[in-house]
Amino acid sequence: MYDSVSSVATDIPVGSWVDKWAPVPFRPYLRLARADRPIGTWLLLIPCWWGLALATPGWPDWRVMALFAVGALVMRGAGCTINDLADREFDAKVARTAERPIAIGAIGVPRAVGFLALQLALGFAVLIQFNTFTIQLGIASLALVAAYPFMKRFTYWPQLFLGLTFNWGALLGWSVIKGGLDWPAVGLYVAGIFWTLGYDTIYAHQDKADDLLVGVKSTALKFGDGTGMWLVMFYTATIGLLVLAGYSAGLAWPYHAAIMLGAGHLGWQVMRVDLEHPKDCLAKFKSNRDFGLIVLAGMIAAQVLAGRA
Repeated sequence: MYDSVSSVATDIPVGSWVDKWAPVPFRPYLRLARADRPIGTWLLLIPCWWGLALATPGWPDWRVMALFAVGALVMRGAGCTINDLADREFDAKVARTAERPIAIGAIGVPRAVGFLALQLALGFAVLIQFNTFTIQLGIASLALVAAYPFMKRFTYWPQLFLGLTFNWGALLGWSVIKGGLDWPAVGLYVAGIFWTLGYDTIYAHQDKADDLLVGVKSTALKFGDGTGMWLVMFYTATIGLLVLAGYSAGLAWPYHAAIMLGAGHLGWQVMRVDLEHPKDCLAKFKSNRDFGLIVLAGMIAAQVLAGRA
C-alpha cells in the first residue's frame, strides 16, 4: 500500500469506511465496486439527474432521483468489475492499481463474475421501474459498458468511449419523463461527452508513465504537452452545448447564471491543474462533482421559477 506522502495517487484509500465498518469478507467486493471512492458514482449519476431536471417542470421527483442514485451505484460497480476483469494483468503492473482485489488475487475470476451478475440484476431491477422506452434505452447502454474497458488497447481515445458510456444517463433521465428523446436531451448528452473528455484526460495523466510501460493508450499520452489546449476546447464545447440544451428546453436565467459559474470552475481546472503531479490531477478530477451539481442546481432553479411564473 502506498503511503499518504507518496507522489502516486493511490487507487485504494487507507482508513475508509470500508476498512472501519464493513465485515472483513465483504471488503474486497466493496473495493472492487469502488464503494470507498464515490466520485465515479457521482459522475455517472449527475447526467441522469441533469436529464431528469431538464425534462421536469418544477421540482424533479425525489423518488426517481433516488432510483437513479441506486442505479448509478450498482452500475458503476458493475462497470468497475468488468474493467478490473479485463485489466487484471495490466493492473498488476501499474503502481496506482496494483492492489486492486482481482489483481492481487483477493477475488478470483469466478467470484468476480458472480458479483458482476448480482450487480447487473440489481441494476435491471431499478431499470424496470421506468417506462418501456427507457428500459430499452438502458439495455442498449450495456454494449458501451462492455466495450469500454477494451478501448485503451486499440485507440488513444478511450476517454471518448467513457464519455459515451457515462453520459447515457442524460438520455435516460429525459426519457423517464418524456417517454422518448428530443433535441435538448441529445445536446445534453453530447455536452456530457465533452465534459468527460476533459475530466478523464486530467485523470489519465496520473497513469501516463505506467501506461507507456504496459502499452495501453489514452488521450493524456496522445495530447502530451498540448493537453491544456485540448482541455480548453473540450470544456468550451461542454459549456456551449449546455447553453444550447437549456435554451432549446426553454430554461430561464437561473440556469444560465449557473452555467457561468460552472464555466468559471472548469476554467479554474484548466489553469490550475498540474499535469505532472498525480495527486493534483486526482483532486481536479474529483472537483467535477461540484461542476455537475452547480449545473443541476441551475436547472432545478430555472424549472421551479418557470413553474411559479
